[in-house]
Amino acid sequence: MGHQAEKLEELVSSKAQLTSKKTRFVAITSGKGGVGKSTISSNLAYVLSQSGLNVGIFDADIGLANLDVMFNVKIKKNILHVLKGEATVADILIPITRNLILIPGESGDEILKYSDMALFERFMEEAKILDKLDVMIIDTGAGIGEHIQMFLKAADDVVVVTVPDPAAITDAYATIKTIATIRNDVYMIMNQVKNEREAEAVFGKIKKVALANIGSALDLKLLGKISSDLKVSTSVKKRSLFCSAYPSSGVHKDVIKIANRLSAKVEQNMLVKANESGLSGLFKRLIKHF
Repeated sequence: MGHQAEKLEELVSSKAQLTSKKTRFVAITSGKGGVGKSTISSNLAYVLSQSGLNVGIFDADIGLANLDVMFNVKIKKNILHVLKGEATVADILIPITRNLILIPGESGDEILKYSDMALFERFMEEAKILDKLDVMIIDTGAGIGEHIQMFLKAADDVVVVTVPDPAAITDAYATIKTIATIRNDVYMIMNQVKNEREAEAVFGKIKKVALANIGSALDLKLLGKISSDLKVSTSVKKRSLFCSAYPSSGVHKDVIKIANRLSAKVEQNMLVKANESGLSGLFKRLIKHF
């Protein structure tokens, strides 16, 4: 696989064009399931798209894929079908709103298994249709598996989602500890909290333990919080986004605050010329970690 990856990396580099836009890749992960990771990913992607940004959301948790449920759409084929030559990139893309596209993914360790040079070259060419993306949300699986780590290495920003539950906090800390072996910068979103004070208090405890045990080099920051609200679970049951169903709600405002912080990072990207755009840009990064 190492030799194949080197060849693919050379191919990607030779195909890459210098563009004025660089897609910002944001990986959202969690220590355990059931903490609202995919709910936050989908609503955050929606809010970012509503602000005028071109957004892609990549479902990198195909084993437990639920973004189709979040967006109330049906997925027939995913990115693995493209790499196997059974579909085109255009075939698998699912438009959600004007500026939002769902990209059905596949677990990282499967991505290059079926891709010979000819198929991958065609894939990279087809993937150019997504080169105008401003941001790509990568909804990873829960836990710290090897293929999940690959996405965390490739992302510009890594966000760990947790809730103020002792077991979830323990798992979130374990996840942060593993991420710290890959990179120093990690964000957190505190979900299902009573208020800002609780979010900051729980985050403060996690950060204190992390700095003491992982080291002062760790740059752990609170990206934001999502308040506990029945509107969220009601929306999930109805297969709708709470930010769309309840636009005047407090939880929608919470997501807007998080989106604004990420948007500021996207704006910084606009000032940089780069060849890492869209889906092809993501794969260019992923190849380096095979």
